[in-house]
Formats: sequence, C-alpha cells, structure tokens
Amino acid sequence: MGMAEVLRKYWRPVDVQALPYGRERYECIAGELLVTPAPRHAHQRVVAALFAELHRALQGTRGLEALFSPADLELEPGTLVQPDIFVERQQGVVRADRSWKEVQRLALVIEVLSPSSARFDRGAKRALYQRAQVEEYWIVDLEARAVERWVRGAIAPVNEREWLTWNAEGMTAPLRLNLRDFFQLTLGPADG
Repeated sequence: MGMAEVLRKYWRPVDVQALPYGRERYECIAGELLVTPAPRHAHQRVVAALFAELHRALQGTRGLEALFSPADLELEPGTLVQPDIFVERQQGVVRADRSWKEVQRLALVIEVLSPSSARFDRGAKRALYQRAQVEEYWIVDLEARAVERWVRGAIAPVNEREWLTWNAEGMTAPLRLNLRDFFQLTLGPADG
C-alpha cells in the first residue's frame, strides 16, 4: 500500500484503538484521524487545576461526575474523542466496570488549546460536541488567558476573561472562577 492510500483511509474508532500506544493522542471524527503530541507542561497544569476546581464544585452533587482523558468517548457512530476534561451526566446506578462507549450524556467538555490541537478543538470537535448535544463546551486559550464558552444551541461563543460561572442542572452550588487569578496561579504573571 502506497502513502497516498494511507492518507485516504477512512478512520474508525476500532482502527484508532488498534494503533500502538505512544506519547500521541489519537482521535477520529468523520473518518479523519486526529493526532496530537503529548501536551506541554502549561497545558497539563491548567488541566489539573481546572479538574480540581470542578471536582470540588461537584462534591455533594448526584448524577454529575468530572473525569479526564485518556478516555475513548464515542459520542456518535464513527467518532472517538478524548477531551481533556468532561463532566458526565449520569442516570441511575453507575457500574464501575462499564465501558467508555456507555458515556453519552455530557454536561460539560473542556479542551485546553495546544498549538497542535487548536484547529481541531475549534472546528471538528466543536461541531461534534454540538451535534452530540453537549450542554457546554469550553475552549481554554492559554495565550489569551480566556475561555471560549459554547452553550448548547449557540451560534457563537461567549469569551470569558474575568469570571467563569458554571451552574449545571443538579449542582448544589455553582462553580465560580476568577480567571485572572486562575491563570496567574497556573501560568504565572501575564506578559506586558
């Protein structure tokens, strides 16, 4: 098989899951293979801090659970994505041995931009999350120190630079995050 044939391959979740494990993150949407390298240190610091804030905000809340990747989510047939952080809306008793395929209802998805992922996060992934009826999708832009917030059904995002408040149905108290302080703590002082 020549190189041109490899590039024209229609990628399915089963194909992606058969790839050798490495430092890259593999995803597929509409037959396209998305490959991103291991994230940078700043990316992981922000992911960890955001997850901690979400986990804390969801304490005492039933039916919502914050999780992070790696997690092979198949939100529609032929797709496989690994969001940095996501909040699952659970129904009934949740078995500990269930598969990622069973995760379908998402209250929140968060992607922290990297140079290699920005095009996918703002394009193909955003469209997928909207089709999959994700309640909210946050794109965290480290360079701008802002959060692009897409609410289900929106045709444009709201860009949050000061405060980020999230209060999904079922939460006992909202998450309220001072973004200036958050980015100062995770990334250090802003340039200029």
